[in-house]
Amino acid sequence: MLYRFQSRATPDFVMLEVHARQLLEIVGKPVQPQGIITVEQIPAAIAALESALQREAGNAHNHDDHVVEGHDDDSEKQHVGLHQRAAPLLHMLKDSLAEKKDVTWTT
Repeated sequence: MLYRFQSRATPDFVMLEVHARQLLEIVGKPVQPQGIITVEQIPAAIAALESALQREAGNAHNHDDHVVEGHDDDSEKQHVGLHQRAAPLLHMLKDSLAEKKDVTWTT
């Protein structure tokens, strides 16, 4: 399943369910088929994402605690870390805050 994130301040983007669930949990939103991060909630969501990214920054493997050690096969070498998965949402949140627009998601 795909999650579509939308804001009137930015273009939409689509994310796989497993990654969207992780990001929603980080920002403290219930993982539901649809939801909203209001303008008032955006600063806390940004802070939560940036905090999670800081915690991951100390890890030597793509800045992600979820990587498999060894990097023996191509899928491990091409692992996408949290900092890469979070980037679209973090940009959307910051742009939406600047323009005072809510962020929504649907499946």
